[in-house]
Amino acid sequence: MANTFDRNSTEHARDWPGLHVRTDWRAATWAGLIAGLVFLMAEMLLVWAVQGMSPWAPPRMMAAMALGPGILPPPADFSLAAVITAMLIHFPLSVIYALVLGWAIHRLEMGAALLAGAAFGLIAVYAVNFYVVAPMAFPWFIEARNWISVISHAVFGLVLAGSYVVLRRD
Repeated sequence: MANTFDRNSTEHARDWPGLHVRTDWRAATWAGLIAGLVFLMAEMLLVWAVQGMSPWAPPRMMAAMALGPGILPPPADFSLAAVITAMLIHFPLSVIYALVLGWAIHRLEMGAALLAGAAFGLIAVYAVNFYVVAPMAFPWFIEARNWISVISHAVFGLVLAGSYVVLRRD
C-alpha cells in the first residue's frame, strides 16, 4: 500500500507544475559548494577591506580546527597547508549544511526559501557554531563574533537557499 501511495503521489504531483515532492540531493550538494565558496570569499574580502586584517586569517582559523591553534596568526600570511586543511573542513561542512537545508526547503519557492536560508545561516550555522560549539571546542572563533561573521553567515544561507532553488529539478 505504501508503494502505491508514493507512486500515486508522485504521479499526481506531475499535474501540479512547480510542486517539489522530493529533495534534490544533487542540487543541494552543488548549492553547498557554491555557498561555501561565496562565504569564504566574502569573509576573506570583508576581513581584509573592513578590518585591515590579512584575508588568510579566516582560513587559518578553520585550519586550526584540525591543525591546532599553533597555525593561528600572527603571522597571517598565506600557508598552503592551512588553506588545504581549511578547504577540507569548510567545503564538506558546507555540503552537510546544504543537505539539511535542501531537505527543509525542498517544497518552498524562492522568496520563502531565501528567508529560510537567511535564518538557517544566522541561527543554525552562526549562532550554534559561535555560541555553542566554539566556546567548548574552538575558542579562537569567539574573537570572530562580529558583524562581518553575521553578514557572511546570512549571505551563506541566502546563497545556499537561492542556489538550491535554481538548481533543483522537478
